[in-house]
Amino acid sequence: MGRLTFTINLTLDGCVDHQEGIADDETHAFFTRLMDESGAMLWGRVTYEMTESYWPAVACGDVEAPAAIREWAVKLEAKPKYVVSSARKDFPWTNSHHIADLRTGVQRLKDATPAGVLLCSGKLATELDRLDLIDEYKLLVHPRIAGHGPTLYQGGLPGTRRLELVSAKPLRNGVVAMHYRRER
Repeated sequence: MGRLTFTINLTLDGCVDHQEGIADDETHAFFTRLMDESGAMLWGRVTYEMTESYWPAVACGDVEAPAAIREWAVKLEAKPKYVVSSARKDFPWTNSHHIADLRTGVQRLKDATPAGVLLCSGKLATELDRLDLIDEYKLLVHPRIAGHGPTLYQGGLPGTRRLELVSAKPLRNGVVAMHYRRER
């Protein structure tokens, strides 16, 4: 059984607005490495739709992009992508698959993916954490205070999650890559 790893960019005040982080070669290399190490990507519908509206065009060269960003896009195109949604059933982007039942579907995905699953949706992470399905957290904490939301876990959890620090690595751009594992 593979691990479910939640990864996201966030500011010091917990803002997860994708426009608030530092999007440079170093942060893209971090996420490319995470994607390379995982067997599949997992998103909620909103994140999937935001992603499918941009990255396929970068992968095929229709959008001008630096080398690190194009590398991410090409690898993302090939990676199996799973989407949890009750509102949408059809996901035509290459290698995209629908998960209808949250608990059962995600557990089956973990069981079938020895290399692990990379979760990249904040709202979905809250729901999966409520179901006790997240195993690890690999967060990029940006040296910014946004002063607005959305924020991580703003929907709340039923109790405190105890985590074990695996590593903390500062990047040259001031971002800190934090890796935590759930204490079980």
